Order: sequence, then structure tokens, then C-alpha cells
Amino acid sequence: MNKWSLKGLTALITGSTKGIGKAIVEEFLNLSATVVINARNEKEVSELTVQLRDKGFDVYGIAADVSDEQERRKIVDFIQQNIGKLDILVNNAGTNFRKPSDQYTTEEIMQLTNVNYIAAYRLSVLLLPLLKQSSNAAVVNIGSVAGQVFIGSGVPYSAAKAALMHMTTILGIEWAKYSIRVNAVAPWYTLTPHTAKALENVQYRQQVEFLTPIGRVAQPEEVAAVVAFLAMPASSFITGQTINVDGAFTKLGFPLHR
Repeated sequence: MNKWSLKGLTALITGSTKGIGKAIVEEFLNLSATVVINARNEKEVSELTVQLRDKGFDVYGIAADVSDEQERRKIVDFIQQNIGKLDILVNNAGTNFRKPSDQYTTEEIMQLTNVNYIAAYRLSVLLLPLLKQSSNAAVVNIGSVAGQVFIGSGVPYSAAKAALMHMTTILGIEWAKYSIRVNAVAPWYTLTPHTAKALENVQYRQQVEFLTPIGRVAQPEEVAAVVAFLAMPASSFITGQTINVDGAFTKLGFPLHR
């Protein structure tokens, strides 16, 4: 097997009809993977699946809400019945809404925790039997620098992403015996539909760029490239790690040099 290719490997990518998720889909397909697209919106999943199939790519689509246990089991059943194998799981689905940390309701806290952490944990466990059957299995979780440093996102989102990244470490150790590697990617501001509104504020965007040594926000393709590397055989001795894709934002310290 070409260690810099995903040929012959099947990947499930959650939350993958737009933004970083869609960029990961395109990156994986260009590296010859078979890809299962997932999102809650059935119309978006269907349209993207047809669009990519028309281009000759080997792609499947399953509309399901990963924050619901029955829906997660629906994804597992779909893969077992239609493909029969899984080599790569990318837990990308996530959501956020910003408030001061003392203003979240219990329901909002549970929603953010469920979508950003519990969904990835449970889906990983449910798909473990399929991943065990692969000789090149990899799980890649999409975390956030919010799980490491303060970025004004509020406690629930930041805590959930911190939990997701620590889960990455624990499963990376526990599942090494199954030859399953588990890693995470932690982006900083990336230009997606989710962040577009905040970045339309010129003053705010300038502040973000000022605090990013590279001096700009990331493109989704730049995050997707790191995810692809962690899914490849080329990264075969990397597990339990979180790689920041942040233009050195988390390493800056006191930004006098800017």
C-alpha cells in the first residue's frame, strides 16, 4: 500500500456537507478513499452525494443526527449493510453558540456536550467492531483550540472539546492493541459558513489575525490536509495526539512582535 494514499480505505466523515467536513470529504476522495458522507440534513447529504458520484467518486451518503443514539446505530447499520467495512472514522460534527458562561441553560449545556463530545465517543465505540477488522484503522477527532486556551467560546463548548481531545489520548492508548490509531486536530479560526458571520466584523477579524503569527485565518483545505495525513499509513506511529492547526496562535504568548 502507498503510505501517502488512502486507496482501498473506507472513511466515515460526520458533519460533512459543508465547511471543514466537506473539505475533508474532498481531500479523502482525491486521495482515492471510499467516503461515507453524513449530516442531519437529508437534502444536503443527497445533493452532495449525487454531485460527487457524477464526478466519478466512490461515495455514499447517510442522513443521521450523531447526537442521538438511535441515529448513531442507524449509521453503523448502514455501513455494515452497504459496505461491510470501515477503516477511518472522522468525528467532525460539532456546534457552538456563544454566551457568557453563567447564562447557559442546563438544556444548552447538555446539547453542546452531546454534539461536541458524547456523539464522537459513542460513535467511536459503536464502530469499534468494524475498525478492529481493518489493518489500517484510524480515528481522527476534530477538536478546537478552545479546548486548550480561552477564546471566549463559553464553558460548555470549550469543556466538551477539551473532553474530546482527552478522549483521543485515552482511546489512543487503549485501542493501540487493536492497531487502531486515534488522533485529533484542533483548528483555530477557519473560514467556513459557521465562522463567516463573526469574521465579517472587520475589527474582530483583524484582532484574530493579529493574534495569529501567520497573520490570517485558515482555509478548510488546510485543516483537511492534516486530517488526511493522520488517516494515512504514513502516520502509522502517531496515536493519542492532538495537532493544532492554528498558525501558532496557541504558542504566541505576549504578542509584542506583532
